[in-house]
Amino acid sequence: MKFGMRVRGGLLAALILFAAPVAVPLAAVLSSVPAGAQGVNVNSIAVEGNRRVEVETIRSYFKPGPGGALDQGRIDDGLKALIETGLFQDVRIRREGGRLVVTVIENPVIGRIAFEGNKKVKDDQLSSEIQSKPRGTLSRPMVQSDVQRIVEIYRHSGRYDVTVTPEIIEQPNNRVDLIFTVVEGQKTGIKSIEFVGNVAYSSYRLRDIIKTRESNLLSFLGGADVYDPDRVEADRDLIRRFYLKHGYADVQVVAALTEYDPERKGFYVTFKIEEGQQYRVGSVDFKSSIPTLDGSSLRSFSRVSVGSTYNAEALEKSVEEMQIEASRRGYAFAVVRPQGDRNFDAHTVAIVFAIDEGPRTYIERINIRGNTRTRDYVIRREFDVSEGDAYNRALVDRAERRLKNLDFFKEVKITTEPGSSSDRVILNVVLEEKSTGDFSVSGGYSTTDGALGEVSISERNFLGRGLYAKAALTYGQYARGASLSFVDPYLLDYRVAGGLDIYYRQQLPNSYISYGTQTLGFSPRLGFALREDLSLQLRYSLYEQKITLPFYLDNCNNTVGNPTLPFNPSPAFVNTPAGAAAVAATGATDPSGIGLWCYSDGEASLPVRKELANGRALTSALGYSLNYNTLDNNRNPTDGLLIDFRQDFAGVGGDVTYLKSTIDGKYYTPLVADIVALTHLQAGMLNQIGNNQIRMLDHFQMGPNLVRGFAPNGIGPRDINPFGTMDALGGTQYWGASFELQMPFWFLPKEVGLKGAIYADAGGLYDYKGPTTWAQTGELTTPQNSGCIPPNPKVNPTFAGTCTGLVFDSSNVVRSSVGIGFIWASPFGPLRFDYAVPLTKGPYDRVQQFRFGGGTSF
Repeated sequence: MKFGMRVRGGLLAALILFAAPVAVPLAAVLSSVPAGAQGVNVNSIAVEGNRRVEVETIRSYFKPGPGGALDQGRIDDGLKALIETGLFQDVRIRREGGRLVVTVIENPVIGRIAFEGNKKVKDDQLSSEIQSKPRGTLSRPMVQSDVQRIVEIYRHSGRYDVTVTPEIIEQPNNRVDLIFTVVEGQKTGIKSIEFVGNVAYSSYRLRDIIKTRESNLLSFLGGADVYDPDRVEADRDLIRRFYLKHGYADVQVVAALTEYDPERKGFYVTFKIEEGQQYRVGSVDFKSSIPTLDGSSLRSFSRVSVGSTYNAEALEKSVEEMQIEASRRGYAFAVVRPQGDRNFDAHTVAIVFAIDEGPRTYIERINIRGNTRTRDYVIRREFDVSEGDAYNRALVDRAERRLKNLDFFKEVKITTEPGSSSDRVILNVVLEEKSTGDFSVSGGYSTTDGALGEVSISERNFLGRGLYAKAALTYGQYARGASLSFVDPYLLDYRVAGGLDIYYRQQLPNSYISYGTQTLGFSPRLGFALREDLSLQLRYSLYEQKITLPFYLDNCNNTVGNPTLPFNPSPAFVNTPAGAAAVAATGATDPSGIGLWCYSDGEASLPVRKELANGRALTSALGYSLNYNTLDNNRNPTDGLLIDFRQDFAGVGGDVTYLKSTIDGKYYTPLVADIVALTHLQAGMLNQIGNNQIRMLDHFQMGPNLVRGFAPNGIGPRDINPFGTMDALGGTQYWGASFELQMPFWFLPKEVGLKGAIYADAGGLYDYKGPTTWAQTGELTTPQNSGCIPPNPKVNPTFAGTCTGLVFDSSNVVRSSVGIGFIWASPFGPLRFDYAVPLTKGPYDRVQQFRFGGGTSF
């Protein structure tokens, strides 16, 4: 940091600014006081040089002794007090006869404060941090302190070569303007992050734990590569907690060393680690000093088990849940303390949960500070305790964690202070709010949906009441729509999340499906947190859906006997029973070349056009979801289990009836050298209720979401009429299994975020139960009959009967594939590239070996 001052306006300002810390050394000032001044009276003090400060104010700093006399010690004290006010640049005392004369030079008054050269930090932020204020007195030490404060603001934003120079501009009437000139410099990044002493986990793995990142070509899109000492210190704790979670009970992060390289203008950060040994749980016991509380009765709330790897995080959660359960049973002051006895030879820890009666302390008051926008009740409802309740540290810690998870605040801190008596405690909740509104423009592209854009506006703390609201508009190559969402996390003051979604979706025909769909509906829902890792959602859905077709797929524009459109079936089709029937029905061997009209220019499949003829369908469904989540990181998991089970019953009114059940499970486990194994299992079943036939649109449609290497809607039952669009019809049963190994590219910097994957998939989609026949009567050339393969029109120019689709359902075929993928956690959003080769497939399945998808907000 460089510090300097320029003075405009002459010698007086220079003397004011560059005088010794308060004008002259204090010892020199005191030595100038006459030794015989001890008998001076306060009323005999004369004041000179004051312009703004009243005489009586100056005299008030001299405190007389008995009889109103001022001895040498009291004059010294008065002089010190005047200097410490900061109102004066110079204070001198002399004796004139029987008087004590106090001569002062007042500090100038600051007229205005301005900042020049600051582009990255706004004036308002700098003004709020400095101590010098307009209409206040100018103080050189305070200006020096303000310079340091401004420098610290820039250092926290990563600019370490910043310089700040204060300037004084003299104005009339002993007033000055204070100008801070800032040269911001460039951001100071992290050039290297190294780890010393780590054996169990590689440096590549540990870089994924910490928040600090090394600088790279894309660092301008984020800020984690900027050196921040507070962030580095927080990273030490993240590393320590990571090791404690994985059994290293003796771990120590000895130091986080930082070194600045002036040539590269960056920092080198080195974390020194002493891992120690990994421990397992040798035994788990419970001891209760409360006679009426059996400690073993809390065993079911323990998350640690004998033989498992020691996990400090699970131990903390066990203590919290056991203490809360004891409180629910009426032991409000019970305290659970874990005790661990290490066996250094066997590398085990014997854990004992000691349950004791804690001090009888009550919460006198909960003070909330710092919430300028968020209502008090939004904060208080996150507490399971209130004023007058027994003080329970576990419940307070849970409330602090909940407040942080709200994502309304930059900082949340709950502290305690003594109350009005020894058994009372006051909770102070100190908050710093942050912006909770988002406006985003999102863009993406995938081989399935094509180009896609979305504009959305959302607010996580709507009206300061803790409500969530979002409006979004989507427009893409094949998908368009709009949606409104609203969530009240505390519906009717209960810890139940109530939500409502209103949506309109339009799916356009593309290379994978010949038809489009339009859906308009709404869905209210309720969410319950059964446990920290288990949640339940209840929902109701009401939506109207219709199918759309391009005109050319439903035109039936060919007339009887058109010789230019002969029926030329393939040999493979002729050899099937359906093909032979089609040949016989159309008179394909007739030399007149009678064509199979309506299908000859590519009509949509019969089940598709039956959905079109049925018009709009109203679906009214009740459903629920159970979600179990123990993932270590929801965005980039490396360990844990995620299971999602869903059921929906349609038939609560409306035109559609079915029962749909699905289950999806993913299990991540870390292997050697930062390789993560993913096992993914999924299955689903669609059941018909009563005599109501299941619509084609309600069937499961599968492709790369089940087995990679296949096109969207690429597997399962299909209308195989070769003269139509051969649409996928879906199925009522599916299963899928996938095993994947994800591994980093060790030769690339961690900050690039690129990983590779190899995988094998298997699965199947079976049992189409939708419409395959359609009874019609009328002229052969009318559009509604175009789904039929009619009899020879030369013989029978009219048709009355049943149209039958040609459905192929390869129920005995298992689809499988192997492939490789690239996963990029890019600054532009998550991107994935897959190339898969099918090993087994059905005869009419459609293959798509390359697949790409991703997008971002900007």
